[in-house]
Amino acid sequence: MDLDLVGKSDPFVELFTKTDKDTTWHSMGRSEVAPPFTMAAARPVVSVQSINSEDSSKQVELPAVFLAPIRPDIVQFVHTSMNKNKRQAYAVYANDCHNLQAGMQTAAESWGTGRAVARIPRVPGGGTHRAGQAAFGNMCRGGRMFNPTKTWRKWQRKINVNQRRYAVCSALAASALPSLVMARGHKVDNVPECPLVVDNAMEAVDKTVKAMKVLEAIGASDDVEKCKNSRQIRSGKGKMRNRRYVQRRGPLVVYSEDSGIKQAFRNIPGVEVCDVTKLNLLQLAPGGHLGRFVVFTEAALSKLDGLYGGKNGAVSTEKKGYRVPRSMMTNSDITRVINSDEVQAKVRPAKKSVTAAQTKRIKKNPLKNLGTMIKLNPYAKTTRNAGQAASRKKSTKAKFKQTPSQVAASKEFFAKMSANAE
Repeated sequence: MDLDLVGKSDPFVELFTKTDKDTTWHSMGRSEVAPPFTMAAARPVVSVQSINSEDSSKQVELPAVFLAPIRPDIVQFVHTSMNKNKRQAYAVYANDCHNLQAGMQTAAESWGTGRAVARIPRVPGGGTHRAGQAAFGNMCRGGRMFNPTKTWRKWQRKINVNQRRYAVCSALAASALPSLVMARGHKVDNVPECPLVVDNAMEAVDKTVKAMKVLEAIGASDDVEKCKNSRQIRSGKGKMRNRRYVQRRGPLVVYSEDSGIKQAFRNIPGVEVCDVTKLNLLQLAPGGHLGRFVVFTEAALSKLDGLYGGKNGAVSTEKKGYRVPRSMMTNSDITRVINSDEVQAKVRPAKKSVTAAQTKRIKKNPLKNLGTMIKLNPYAKTTRNAGQAASRKKSTKAKFKQTPSQVAASKEFFAKMSANAE
């Protein structure tokens, strides 16, 4: 790894050059044992892949946004709110006229009391089954629903700008971890690195055939095939409402300048394209799940520092006063921090509670506990030993054996008793 690309005081270098097994690797807001350097997210630089399957020795510095803390709670909250902002209003009726909504289009009135029927409004008239039937109520056949839906429901949700940006930064950071990308279901076995960066020639691809060759060259074709094979008919009523098919999400291609790339990739199943200046959480974390497989062009990757802020807390040039979010703790492994030698050397020993059950003497039953019985009656041990010795002596004593004459007399007596009984 070429560390000359970054200054010696760079926190990336201090973060990723630890090779001792006992050192802690603080990346993405988590702390683990330092992994081998074959893992892409554990390097300050990332290789630029060629679209022609050629070996590329070019490397670029990893943007600081990939070290943002991964916060699934913020991502899920923001995604849930953003997902509601494209809804269209629906209702049982769309105006204020009460008599036009479903279930209210009749002149039903209650019959009142004294006719041995419920006081629910009933349909007027005669000569038909409908006459006299209950109407209007939500418990009635053909009646209106309970609490009819209105078009003035609160359909959209406002989201704090800082929360939206934090969620996007977390989603970008999660896309750099192969474990999270694979856990989301993407097929990245043949992908050389994560995050995957391709040279700028990819932005000039303007044909879908060429786009498929590019995806195959960078090892992303397996994920596309997975999306093709996952296409199936939707379960439920949505299949009748222009949402007939569902399929999995594939790679997200992030570009800087559209020189034909958008048209080339838009028709490939599962593949989505996005401008780097318009990164969307709904694409970076579909369903609120982190770890989307993202393919960056080199120019798009170079813009991330300007969009979200650079290393050492540098301010973004595109967003006024914005910096990359930082973790509250360098090492989030609280158990390891508390049990470390440095902390334990300064901590006073735990006090014994006077009222705790551990410090109180447990009451023991002297009839079941010999030690407690001896404390109450010292002679109990002698009595117990004497009883055990007597029982052993009794068990070893030979049993009385009858002589043959006694056995014969017993049988004769039994025979006489039996005869008398008859």
